[in-house]
Amino acid sequence: MAIAQRLNLSEIVGRMLAARGVGPERAAEFLDPTLRATMPDPSTLRDMDAAAARLAEAVRRGERVAVYGDYDVDGACSGALAVLVLRDLGVEVAHYIPDRVLEGYGPNPAAIARLCDEGAALIICVDCGIAAHDALAVAQGRADVVILDHHKSEGPPPAVVAAVNPNRLDCTSGLGYLCAAAVVFLAAVALHRDLRRTGFFAHRDEPRLLRHLDLVALATVCDVMPLIGLNRALVAQGLKVMSRRERPGIAALLEVGAVKDAPTAHTLGFVLGPRINASGRIGEPDLALRLLAGDDPIEARAIAERLDQTNRRRQEVEAEVLQRAFADAQAQAESGLPVILVTGEGWHPGVVGIVAGRVKERFNRPALVAAVAEGVARGSGRSVAGVDLGAAVIAARQSGLFLTGGGHAMAAGFSFPLERLEEVRRFLEERLGHANALPTAADLPIEGTLTVAAATTGFAGEVGRLAPFGAGNEEPVFALRRARIVRADRVGKEGATVRAFLEGEDGARLKAVCFRAKDGPLAQLLLGANGSAVHLCGLLRAESWNGTVTSCLHVLDGAPA
Repeated sequence: MAIAQRLNLSEIVGRMLAARGVGPERAAEFLDPTLRATMPDPSTLRDMDAAAARLAEAVRRGERVAVYGDYDVDGACSGALAVLVLRDLGVEVAHYIPDRVLEGYGPNPAAIARLCDEGAALIICVDCGIAAHDALAVAQGRADVVILDHHKSEGPPPAVVAAVNPNRLDCTSGLGYLCAAAVVFLAAVALHRDLRRTGFFAHRDEPRLLRHLDLVALATVCDVMPLIGLNRALVAQGLKVMSRRERPGIAALLEVGAVKDAPTAHTLGFVLGPRINASGRIGEPDLALRLLAGDDPIEARAIAERLDQTNRRRQEVEAEVLQRAFADAQAQAESGLPVILVTGEGWHPGVVGIVAGRVKERFNRPALVAAVAEGVARGSGRSVAGVDLGAAVIAARQSGLFLTGGGHAMAAGFSFPLERLEEVRRFLEERLGHANALPTAADLPIEGTLTVAAATTGFAGEVGRLAPFGAGNEEPVFALRRARIVRADRVGKEGATVRAFLEGEDGARLKAVCFRAKDGPLAQLLLGANGSAVHLCGLLRAESWNGTVTSCLHVLDGAPA
C-alpha cells in the first residue's frame, strides 16, 4: 500500500512491486531504471584493469586487433560491440566467428594461428575463451589475448594478459548475471576511462558509448539473463536507443520483422533474436556480426532479408527435428525422468538448442537435445529455474564422460560418444535428481484476478511500467473470471491465431488474442464457447493501433466457467 500511495499507482501494481522484493525506497528506481543508479565500477571485475590497459595500449600504438566471437546472439552482439568501440577509436579491427558445424564453439588452434598469421597483435575473445587453454596457447609469443566472457569457469583461466569473467571462481564482483555483451560494455567504459586519464581525448571527441546499448539490451534478453540490477537498466536504456533506429542493421531487422511500434523485450527475444541466431545456426556464421557492425543501410537491408530467409529455412528444419524430439521426450516425461535427453541421427546441429528450449518449455524439465554424426552426439541443453545445468555438464566433462562441455546455469553445450548414452543419462539423473519434484508442465503464477471492467487501458499501462519483462522479472499473469465470449474468429497466417471479444457481467468489453492456438484445446475453447462464459488467464497489455491505445488480454490458458 505504501508503494502505491507514494507513486500514485493502483494497489495491485504496488503489491506486484512488493512481490518482486521492491520496497518503497527503491520503487521509483525500479520503474525508471538508470545506469547512474546501477552502474558498477568496472574495476570490481577481476582482471578488468589489466584488460583496459592492454586495450588502451593497442589504441595508442595503432595495433591490428582481432575479435574472436561466438555464433549466437550474445556472441554477435559482443563481437559487433567490440569491433565498433575499437573502430571508433581508430583501430584496425578484424573479426572471426567459427563455423558451428565445422569448428564448434569457442577458439580453436587453427583459427587462432590464422589470426596471428594475419598480423593480429591482440586477440580479444568475446563470449568465449574462458576454457580454451590449449587453443589460446597457440598465440603465446605471437599475439596477446584478452578474454571478455561470462560462461562458467573451472579452475585457473588460460595464460593470457587478462581474463575478465564475472563467473570466474576468483571474481568477487557479484555480477555473474551479466551476459558477455554487458561485460564488453563494461570493458569499453574501463578502456575510455584509461584513455581519458592519459589525455587521449584532449584533442579529439570521445565517442558516445551509450549509443551501443541497443546491442547490450539485445544480447541480455536473448541470452535469457535475469532482468535485475544493472541488466534492468541496460535493457531499459537500450530499448530507448533502439527505438531511434539509428543502427542500420537493427533498423533493417525491425523492418523485415514488420515491427512498427517501439521495440520491447518481447521484440528482442521473438523477432530480432531468432533472425540473428539463424546466421550461426544454418547460415554464414559472421553474417549477423557484419549486419550489427555495418553502417550502410542498403547493405543492411540485403543482409536482413537474407537472415529472414535463413530463419524461415531454420524454422522448417526445426519443425522436422521438433516433431521427432517431442515424441521421445513425451515418453521420458511420462516415465517420470527428472532430465530429458533425446538424440537423433541426421538432425541439424544448428537447431538442437532451439529444440531443447521447446522441449524444456513443454515438459518443465531440464532438456538436452543432440544431433548424432559418426558416433558422436553433439548438442545443447536448456534448464529451468533452480537447476544449474551448466555445472552438471562441466562435471560430466571433468569426469571424462563428455568429450566437451560448458555453459551457464540455464544453457549448456556438450558432446559425448553415443555408446555412452545410458551412462550420460544416469549421471544427469543423479546430478539433477532434485528436478524430480517439478510438475510435468510449468505452472502459471497468477499475480492477480481481474474482471473485464477492471482490465482497462489505464490499468494495462500501469502494468507495462513494470517492464522490461523477462527472466527475473516475469510479465504478470492475470486471471479473468466469468468472461462471456461474444465472438471469436481465426486471424493471421494460416489462421493459427484466435481473436476473441469478451464481455463482462456488467457489459464491459475486452479484446483477447491467443497466438499459436492452431487446433489445440485453447482454440477449441474460444471458438466453441457460443456465447457462454469462460475463465481465462493471460497477459494484459496496452496496444496501439492506428493511433488508438486499447487493452488486450494475451490468453495463456482457460477453462469453461
